[in-house]
Amino acid sequence: MEDKKNITAREYGDKLDRVILDAMERPSFLYFLALFITASAFLFGLVLPLLYQSLYGLGVAGINNPVGWGVYITDFVFWVGIAHSGTLISAVLFLFRSKFRSKFNRSAEAMTVFAVLTAGLFPLIHLGRIWLFYWLLPYPNQRQLWVNFRSPLVWDVFAVSTYLTVSVIFFYVGLIPDLATVRAKSRGIVKWIYGILSLGWAGKERQWRHYMQAYLFLAAFATPLVVSVHSVVSWDFAMGIVPGWHTTIFAPYFVAGAIFSGCAMVLTLVIPMRRFFKLEEYITVDDFEALTKLLMVTSLIVGYSYLVEFALAYYNVNAVFEAQQFTYRATGDYVIPYWLMIFCNVLVPLTLFYRPLRRNIAYLFVASIFVNIGMWLERFNIIVISLSKEFNPYSWGLYSPSWVEIGITIGSFGFFFTAFLLFAKLLPVVAIAEVKEVATAKH
Repeated sequence: MEDKKNITAREYGDKLDRVILDAMERPSFLYFLALFITASAFLFGLVLPLLYQSLYGLGVAGINNPVGWGVYITDFVFWVGIAHSGTLISAVLFLFRSKFRSKFNRSAEAMTVFAVLTAGLFPLIHLGRIWLFYWLLPYPNQRQLWVNFRSPLVWDVFAVSTYLTVSVIFFYVGLIPDLATVRAKSRGIVKWIYGILSLGWAGKERQWRHYMQAYLFLAAFATPLVVSVHSVVSWDFAMGIVPGWHTTIFAPYFVAGAIFSGCAMVLTLVIPMRRFFKLEEYITVDDFEALTKLLMVTSLIVGYSYLVEFALAYYNVNAVFEAQQFTYRATGDYVIPYWLMIFCNVLVPLTLFYRPLRRNIAYLFVASIFVNIGMWLERFNIIVISLSKEFNPYSWGLYSPSWVEIGITIGSFGFFFTAFLLFAKLLPVVAIAEVKEVATAKH
């Protein structure tokens, strides 16, 4: 009986190897079509408008006085939220030994790396003179200049660089056993490349013991780092005295929002990937339901935060300013993006409490897109509405993004999805070793 169990688990693992390797080797027409669309969005949406802005100056953007932060900082906070949630989902679920984690962790970790790279573009774009980005780094120089550590821009540089370093290491360490699997099934120069990347992995008991200790350490290290780094991003706003920003709820509010948007982005990425790469047998409806429950919990936290913001505004020592700010959000010039945010982030996730919808893959995909739109609008509302109507009525003003900002925003999505599509063909999209481990335990 024991031999039968082992054979069943081995056959399951061999079939998984074949499916993943086939997905890496044979690009379909739909894959090339998707890659062409995303690469075109990246080129025409980000590269060309950015060159135009570099030639003609930051004045081609719609940012003005008083709205000095616009779509660029909105995009930055959005992508940082997507990035932080990926590693957090993977690390926290690993620490809690969640079984369904093995189906999503590779996509979540890859999503993290690409989203951090995307987010890192926007503080530089917002600078205007991108070629002077190194002025943000504290290093001895002949100009005898030093960075201003009280500037949120400098905080973001440290936050993004630190998180990118840890995320890449966490992602790469998790890849090592699977790279060895790809190496064993490859030939020629491809075998040589994967052999270097797999660091001589042979699957020995001693290697597994050290690997699990290192992975556990990285997961335990990444979890508080993610919370702290996204709290730093929230302090970009909370440290200011602008009505609608100056509140202590921003740190947990932003962390919960990051997990919420990250769960939605994982669904947006994995659902089509599951279909195109024929992974229905390995990523099941039950796995999607488990991830959706995490999305529902964080949605409730985000919705609660929206209510708390109003309560704090009317209970604040500066209630006359805070109250008018939140009244303006709900009834003023930006009423459409505000209530669309409420619809996407609060009402749409509530429909997932109905189990048939929660287990409907097509509906989950549509709901995840609504959540992504809602979380982008959340950052837009926080930044733009607060800046457009501060303390002094004589300095109030409105903001609308220019075609350059809209193009760069679309291009950032093109860059992100292009990177993810390339990842799907160059590296295993599912953690083969971990899925085998779960399957062996079941069998």
